[in-house]
Amino acid sequence: MATVLPLSSHDVQYDNAKFRRRSFFKVITQAALTSNVRRNCGSCGMGKLLALLMIAGLTFLTVAHTNPGISVTSQIVKHIGGKDGEKLITEGDRHVELWKKLWRKPPRIPPRLHPHEKVRNSSLGVEVRNQQQISEWAVKQTKVAEAFRHAWTGYKKYAMGYDELMPLSKRGVDGLGGLGATIVDSLDTAMIMGLNDIVEEAGSWIDKSLPERLNEKGQVNLFETTIRVLGGLLSAYSLSGGDNETTVDWGSRTVFHGPSPAVYLERAVDLADRLMSAFTSSPTAVPFSDVVLRERSAHPAPDGLSSTSEVSSLQLELWYLSKLSGDPKYGKAAMQVLEHFKTLPKLEGLVPIYISPNSGHFVGDNIRLGSRGDSYYEYLIKVWLQQQGVDHEGGHVSYLREMYDEAMKGVKHRLVQKSIPRGLVFVGELPSGEHGGFYPKMDHLVCFLPGTLALGATRGLSKQRAMEEGLMTIEDLENLKLAEDLLTTCYEMYAVTTTGLAPEIAHFHTKEFYEGGSQGGNASSEFLDDIIIRHADHHNLLRPETVESLFVLHRITQDSKYREWGWQIFQAFESHTKVDSGGYSSLNDVTVLPPSRRDKMETFFLGETLKYLYLLFGDSNVLPLDRFVFNTEAHPLPISRKGIENVHTFQTEVA
Repeated sequence: MATVLPLSSHDVQYDNAKFRRRSFFKVITQAALTSNVRRNCGSCGMGKLLALLMIAGLTFLTVAHTNPGISVTSQIVKHIGGKDGEKLITEGDRHVELWKKLWRKPPRIPPRLHPHEKVRNSSLGVEVRNQQQISEWAVKQTKVAEAFRHAWTGYKKYAMGYDELMPLSKRGVDGLGGLGATIVDSLDTAMIMGLNDIVEEAGSWIDKSLPERLNEKGQVNLFETTIRVLGGLLSAYSLSGGDNETTVDWGSRTVFHGPSPAVYLERAVDLADRLMSAFTSSPTAVPFSDVVLRERSAHPAPDGLSSTSEVSSLQLELWYLSKLSGDPKYGKAAMQVLEHFKTLPKLEGLVPIYISPNSGHFVGDNIRLGSRGDSYYEYLIKVWLQQQGVDHEGGHVSYLREMYDEAMKGVKHRLVQKSIPRGLVFVGELPSGEHGGFYPKMDHLVCFLPGTLALGATRGLSKQRAMEEGLMTIEDLENLKLAEDLLTTCYEMYAVTTTGLAPEIAHFHTKEFYEGGSQGGNASSEFLDDIIIRHADHHNLLRPETVESLFVLHRITQDSKYREWGWQIFQAFESHTKVDSGGYSSLNDVTVLPPSRRDKMETFFLGETLKYLYLLFGDSNVLPLDRFVFNTEAHPLPISRKGIENVHTFQTEVA
């Protein structure tokens, strides 16, 4: 609604009442009543009196003409042209037309507006349309929250306290060490959605049951436990008001039920103290992969190797824990891993997917951005963003930005190709490193890359703002364009299948590679011959990477197509993976209808997939990307505003 400004002494007084419809009789009487005749009849001149008499006479003639009971002068008929059909006009008709013209009602014109109102009303239509769009996406956001509640209800009913729900057999399973991973992974999602009852349920379990689990449980994976459980605890602490830097600017002022924020930090410190044995037990800066929690001990994996992505994706969480607790040991141990990586040889910034904690060197030649390689590249830019905010010079962690930039150049030079015949841009692999051939295989996991490229290009700002502030280089613009192209490919991996859900892995038709009969099943897709889906790769695990990038790209570009794509993906999840009794299931085959189901609901469906969809449909002021960085399990952690000089000696800044 346009705002009406108060009128000043210089403004024109606009009376909109004059544009109401009034009868002829009302016109005459109102004129008489409001004229000087009413106020001073004695001064009425002869001219005014004659004018009133003339009006009365003309009115009588008009009425008389339209009344058959009144005699009028005989009509004189004249012929006016015409051959086939002559038009006859009478003198009486002429009089009628004349009086109709004289006494017809004036056209209704819009009211004159105050000049400031004109400016504000010019955009009123746009504002109304925008409000309608906002309402539309708010409704869709509510649908996502309902899906989260349905997933949580199934977990709570059949698997509370277990790591994951098996929705078909209606029971729980511990596949991540028995720390109630779904509970901790889901907590900040419930906070973001404002589902206070679920926050209270999850928080109460963490308060009362998690300490016992930490004391009793055995082996866990360092990486999975850090990103899911430690990351979830730290995010819950931040969003619930524990960190003063985040309580005022994450987009919600909800007062959450459940334990005090200090409980989440206490559990995080307890867990991290046990995980630190992975670092202290290793002879190098590279930590062991497995930790025995109750013994506070660690050992390497059976093959003696650690995944590159796993040891290089612990820094966001442990650095933030040091910042909160005041104990630098967590951040110091984690950052030493990346400092060590800086010294290792690389192929145009690209690294193999395995590393030995015993020697500290990479093992093998396999280079890919899918499993075991993905989040190494993600954390290079995110750790840089976390510790330096929008300071593009990078300070003491500038080497991370340099490593990221070099790696993205290597990706474009070595790994990016286009499919045929339709030219989808994709990221392939080098299974044998520099001296082997290119392999056109792309895991769904690689769909994290569009979002990472966009973050690196704009520092989490919108493209418009980054351009206005002069932060984007030509290379940044190229990386953002690559992000958009890759995200199109990720979306088409969904759209090409019969179910509308992506396979775990896709191959791409190139000049050197093609396999017939391995299509997605959606005959209406124009990319049916570009995307190859092998039978072993038909499954879908409810993964979040594509919707993660949709969320980031929408925030940065404001292109509504990313929301539309996200809504289509959400609807496909609802249609094919929802289990009536509660929860959602993975699928065995996305290319057939109805798809057969796998008896598993991964924790990241609640912790990541539904969270990113909810944020995609919501306001950009909730968890803005220039103030928060999401870890690789979608737990938002605040970006430092201090530009700390040395991560090893910083001081605590706790609420």
